[in-house]
Amino acid sequence: MSDEHSATEHSADDPSAVRQHPETAVAAVAQSLANDTLADGEWHRLHPATPLLRGGIILIVVLGYVIANMRERLIAMFVGNDEYSQYGGDPLDWIFRENLVGWALVVVAVVLIVLILGFYLSWRMHTFRVTHEAVEVRSGILFRRHRRAALDRIQGINVTRAFIPRLVGAAKLQVSVAGQGASVELAYLGSTRTDGLRRDILRLASGAKGDVAAPTSKQSGAEGFVTERVNEFLSPELDPDLAEPESVVRIPPMRIVGSVVISDTTVFLILLVIGLVFASIYGTPWVLFSIVPALIGFLTYYWSRITKSFRYSIAATQHGIRVGFGLLSTSNETIPPGRLHGIEVRQPLLWRPFGWWEIRINTAVQDSPGSNQNQAQQRATLMPVGTIDDVERVLALVLPGISPEESSDLVQRGLLGSGPDDDFTTAPRASWIFNPLTWRRVGYALMGDVLITRQGFAHRRLVIVPLARIQSVKITQGPWQRRRGLASGQAHTVAGPVTASVGQLSRDSALGFFSSVNAAATNAANSDTTQRWAAVPE
Repeated sequence: MSDEHSATEHSADDPSAVRQHPETAVAAVAQSLANDTLADGEWHRLHPATPLLRGGIILIVVLGYVIANMRERLIAMFVGNDEYSQYGGDPLDWIFRENLVGWALVVVAVVLIVLILGFYLSWRMHTFRVTHEAVEVRSGILFRRHRRAALDRIQGINVTRAFIPRLVGAAKLQVSVAGQGASVELAYLGSTRTDGLRRDILRLASGAKGDVAAPTSKQSGAEGFVTERVNEFLSPELDPDLAEPESVVRIPPMRIVGSVVISDTTVFLILLVIGLVFASIYGTPWVLFSIVPALIGFLTYYWSRITKSFRYSIAATQHGIRVGFGLLSTSNETIPPGRLHGIEVRQPLLWRPFGWWEIRINTAVQDSPGSNQNQAQQRATLMPVGTIDDVERVLALVLPGISPEESSDLVQRGLLGSGPDDDFTTAPRASWIFNPLTWRRVGYALMGDVLITRQGFAHRRLVIVPLARIQSVKITQGPWQRRRGLASGQAHTVAGPVTASVGQLSRDSALGFFSSVNAAATNAANSDTTQRWAAVPE
C-alpha cells in the first residue's frame, strides 16, 4: 500500500513520470479532486467573508451613522460640556488642541482590533460537517451550540444567493428538516462548493451506493472570478449536472406583474385609499397624510413579490424537483421525492378572466415563532402563476405515479368539472342550503396513489394529497347536517396552507370516504420507499 501511494505521488509531481505514465497521473488528479469535498465527515469552516456578510456591513453602517450624528454627544459625555464647548463643539478641533491625536488613534485601533477579533473568533468557532447520518453545525464563542439534522429527515435543500454575497461568490445553503425550527443553515459558502455540497448531501440522503461526486473544476485568476460571477447572475442554477437545462414552465414577466397587481391585495389597497379619502373629507383631514406611507408599504410588497417570482424555473432532477426563482437575489430549492405532503391548485376570482392558476404545497418544515413570513410564503409556492397547461406539466412532474394523460384528465375534471358525471363522489342536492353556489363542485376521488378533493365556485381549489403522506382521516357531523343526512370528511397532513377537506357529503359517502381513504393510505404507507429513494433493495 505504501509503495503504491509513493508511486502515485511521484507520478503526479514528476514531469518525466507523467510523460511515461499519463494514465497514472490522471488517476492521481481525479483522486485528489474526489478527496476535496465538504461531505467527507470532517469539520469545515464557512467562507472567509462570512463575518462581513452576516453582520459586518450592517455594523459598519451603524458605526458610521453614530459617529456622524452623535460624535459631539459622545465626546462631551466623557470630557464634560463646559470643557468641550469652548472649542465650538467640534470633536476634531478638540482632539488636535488637546494633543490627543495619538490617544484617539489608539482608541480607534483598539476598537477595530476588538471587532476584527470578535468576527474572527465567531468565524473560527463556526464549523460544520457532513457524515453519512447527519449534517452537524457547531457555533458560538461564549455559549456553544451544536445542531444536528438527520439525513433521513431532510425535506429539501435550498441554496440562496443574495445580491451582495453573489458579488464575492458566496451563497447560503439551508438544509430543511422536518419539525419546527429544525432547519440547519450554512451561511456562507463558496457558490461552486455550495452546489457540490448540496449534491453530496442529497446523494447521501438518498441511500445511493458509492462515494460522493468530485467537485467541478474552477477557473483561476481574475478572468475566472469574473466569469463565475457573470454566470451566477445569468442563471439561478450553477450546476448543470444537478437538473435539466430547461424548465418545464416559463412564466412571461408581464404575467408575473399582472398576477401581483390583479390580486386581493390591490382590492384592499383601493378600499383603504377610498376609506382614508372619505375620512379626511368627513372627519379629520390629517388622516390623508397616511396614504403616502401606506402606498410605500404596498409598493415595497409588490416589488418584493415581483422580483422574487422572476426567472422562475422548475425541472426534474435525479434527487427530486428543483424550483428556482429570483432576479437580484436568487433561491434554488431541491425537494426530494416523497417530501410533498399536499398540493393545492387554486384560482382567485380576479384571475379567472385570464385563465391563471397558482400552485401551493405543504412540507414538513415548520418555521419557528417570529420567523420571516415572506420566506414561509415563498417556500409554500410551487408555481406563482401559470396557465392550465402549465398546471398539467407541473402536476405530471411532481406526481410521477400519474401519467401525462391522467394528469390532463385530472386537471380538466378537478379544476373545471362539476357534478357526479366525472368520477368524483360529489355532494347531494340536499346540501345546497349549506353551499348554494358550490355544492355541485364539492367532491373527492381516489386516483392511483393520491387523494383528490375539489371545492369552490368564486375561488376554485383542487387539493392533491399523496396517500402515503396522510397522517389521519376523520369525518364530522353537526346537528344541522344530521337533520339532512350529511357529513364532512378531512384527511390530515402536516400543517400548512393546503387542507384536504370535503364538506356536505351524504352520510354513506362520508363513511365511504373514511373507509376507502384510510385503507388506501395504510397500503400506500406500507409500500412507500421514498424515505431512501435511491437505495438498492436487498
